[in-house]
Amino acid sequence: MARFLLALCISVLLSATSSLAQERKVLVMGDSLMAVHKIKGRSVGQYLERYLKTEVEDNSKLGAWMIYRLPLTGALGFSIPRQYKPGHWDWVVLNGGGNDLWLGCGCSKSCKGKLDRLISADGKRGEIPKLLSAIHNNGSRVIYVGYLRSPGIDTPIEACKPWGDALEARIDLFSQQSGRLNYLSLQGLVPEGDASYFANDLVHPATKTSQEIARRIAEIIVRTERQ
Repeated sequence: MARFLLALCISVLLSATSSLAQERKVLVMGDSLMAVHKIKGRSVGQYLERYLKTEVEDNSKLGAWMIYRLPLTGALGFSIPRQYKPGHWDWVVLNGGGNDLWLGCGCSKSCKGKLDRLISADGKRGEIPKLLSAIHNNGSRVIYVGYLRSPGIDTPIEACKPWGDALEARIDLFSQQSGRLNYLSLQGLVPEGDASYFANDLVHPATKTSQEIARRIAEIIVRTERQ
């Protein structure tokens, strides 16, 4: 009888966990960090779907910007804010801002104004806080994913490191002040001098890196839902 009751309890728990996974609604947004390897079925969103056993809607787009004013191509996904589709999302996972700094101003001294437009030094104003607050106010939990770093590796975007650090420091500040955001830093993901974590262009993540990013996102989601 005791064994039967134990088996019944386990069955109920597994059923509830499976039901939660099926009902959970997840939206992924962002740039190439999230979108790369989609054609192979190995993007961050696709790996996340496997980890969570949940259908994930992935609107991320290679080359997407956080501040993008062209209406037609913006509607096609090159504007990260326009990737957001209002709905009953339990979780919205996104990144962005890197292309604004790299392609928008060359990660040069002229990027200061662009950075301030993305997010102010106090973390309270700008396009990123505006988007994150709007998503949160619609009832979703939000995860912002930071960018990879390349310790000991000479990449084509090394000039962007200080700007990326500044961007994410401000996003982290917003996260701490607002309580509206789970900020996932990837600064320690790539081991010193290990280029295998990057694709051949040394800009985008390798497939194993996309998988690890998805694993870390899934860990945040599962841990938070258990609290």
